[in-house]
Amino acid sequence: MAIDTTTVLKIARLARIAVKPEECAPLAQEINGILAWVEQLNEVDTKDVEPMTSVVAMELPRRKDEVTDGNIRDAILANAPEAEAGFFVVPKVVE
Repeated sequence: MAIDTTTVLKIARLARIAVKPEECAPLAQEINGILAWVEQLNEVDTKDVEPMTSVVAMELPRRKDEVTDGNIRDAILANAPEAEAGFFVVPKVVE
């Protein structure tokens, strides 16, 4: 697939990038070079390669998943400018 100057202008418009007409030809060559490199990557045999999420195989440390109620309601409400009956008091915004 070869990219021409018309396609470069279309891509620039879609990406909301200002591209001057004299910049289109060099950009088209750059994009064609990138696409040629991607085509080379498609030729690599990756059948026996395991998918990976990191360069180093490691497990993330995880805490125990325990459900608690927190039991810190009073400490949280102490930060509020105004609280009543265990709830935050806020100004009425809808009439």
